[in-house]
Amino acid sequence: MILEISLAVMSVLFITVSYYAIKFALTILKMQESIETSLDTLEQKHNSIAEILTRPLFFENSEVRQVLKDIEGARTAIHKVAYALSENFDEDPER
Repeated sequence: MILEISLAVMSVLFITVSYYAIKFALTILKMQESIETSLDTLEQKHNSIAEILTRPLFFENSEVRQVLKDIEGARTAIHKVAYALSENFDEDPER
């Protein structure tokens, strides 16, 4: 009798733990996919900004130079964020 009750309680606990483990795993997979998509977007924007920064500057205006410095700062920030997010997900050593 005690064995059957113990088995029933353990079964309920096992089912409950399994449910939450699967739910947590799916949440992690969704988050990883979202981070990977965000990293792809950041990489595209980083490349676009890097390409813009290689163009020669036609205005000697101080405001234009300040905007250029701000764009360089934004490019650096994008690179740092992308690196920080991908630091622990480096599954492909070729990247």
